[in-house]
Amino acid sequence: MSEDFLQYLWKFKKFELANLKTTRNEEVVLQHSGWHNISNSGPDFFDARLIIQGQKWAGTIEIHIISSNWYLHNHENDPSYDNVILHVVWEDDIEIFRNDGTIIPTLQLKDYVADDLIKRYEILFEKRNVNRISCEKELFSVPDFVISNWQERLYLERLEQKTILVSKQLEESSNNWEEVLFKMLAKNFGLKTNGDAFLSLVDSIDFSVFRKCSSNLNVLEALLFGQAGFLSTSQETSYLQCLKTEYEFIKRKYGLSNLGILRFQFFRLRPANFPTVRIAQLAMLYFKNKNLFSSIIEAEKIERFYELFKVGTSDFWKNHYTFTKESKWREKIITKPFVDLIIVNTIIPIKFLYSQSRGENENEVIFDLLSQLQPEKNSIVHDFVNLKVKVKNAMHSQAMIQQKTNYCDKKACLNCAIGNYLLKN
Repeated sequence: MSEDFLQYLWKFKKFELANLKTTRNEEVVLQHSGWHNISNSGPDFFDARLIIQGQKWAGTIEIHIISSNWYLHNHENDPSYDNVILHVVWEDDIEIFRNDGTIIPTLQLKDYVADDLIKRYEILFEKRNVNRISCEKELFSVPDFVISNWQERLYLERLEQKTILVSKQLEESSNNWEEVLFKMLAKNFGLKTNGDAFLSLVDSIDFSVFRKCSSNLNVLEALLFGQAGFLSTSQETSYLQCLKTEYEFIKRKYGLSNLGILRFQFFRLRPANFPTVRIAQLAMLYFKNKNLFSSIIEAEKIERFYELFKVGTSDFWKNHYTFTKESKWREKIITKPFVDLIIVNTIIPIKFLYSQSRGENENEVIFDLLSQLQPEKNSIVHDFVNLKVKVKNAMHSQAMIQQKTNYCDKKACLNCAIGNYLLKN
């Protein structure tokens, strides 16, 4: 038994409502179970309304597995619990008193919950291994429409989480959307391995300086590679020498410092994802697209994004992955799968937040974009597909990542639409 389950029972009134009585045999009529206090300290439910032995009460509800947990949690010393009108417990083992000496009425919930509901709960929580999905043996019985509707809600939840960093960057940049796009794109170019390093790189450059340098590709590359610390190599090529000269000039001119920039990682990365290659592509992207933010906001079709991001690198990087070693000649064009990641992780959150700031609703455009993108390929998506969950596009895969990390791994089945369906049926 868990308090989460007891809160679920109380919140959704999943118990026999007729003939409720306190442990002191007082009749209880439940008019309103109250508002669930999810994030704040204090009692579990606020603004509940009850009739106890003919007397109307309004106040808070506290829920425990056993009554004595009241004292275990030191509620008797917390004034925020003085307004508790009913103590809801699974098992009553001791009477609880207010500070004024009056007894707090107690409802022993186990007397009113159906046995089959308890059995479904026990089955759902039978396997507590965090690496598994608790309901994997029952998932096949959940109708497609339940999962489909839940996937939309999961994706919107994940999207709102992605906008948190965007909102923070907006606040720090005084709502400079172009600057925020630049920083979020840079972070995305670094992927998980180098995302924070890329963000520290672009944070070290005033966006006005970046804009001034973006009209000349050599200068822009010198700025980015110099700040990233890649120009300190002793290898001598005409390209490297040119970048060094340019960087020394702009470093003095704009008073740049690259202290505090995180170290870039190459280990276990595919050469195409080396930070040197991604920096070269980022430089080319902004050299070729002078109005990237407005182009992204106006774009609604997936083909338009592929067109915007179809850029490669300067000539040096066509036969190099690093400054120190020549490689086989290859055009290093940003691939469509990489653009898909950019759309999911950067472009859609920014478009979503920008439309909100203008009082517009872009949900249809966003869902249409996601429906055109292939689902991600990772172990989480693979596991759900094996369990016969339909994952047809990027919205579905993003939703299932949210499902696994925020619900399955945390055993938050009682907050999950799938878990709720299995408990009811």
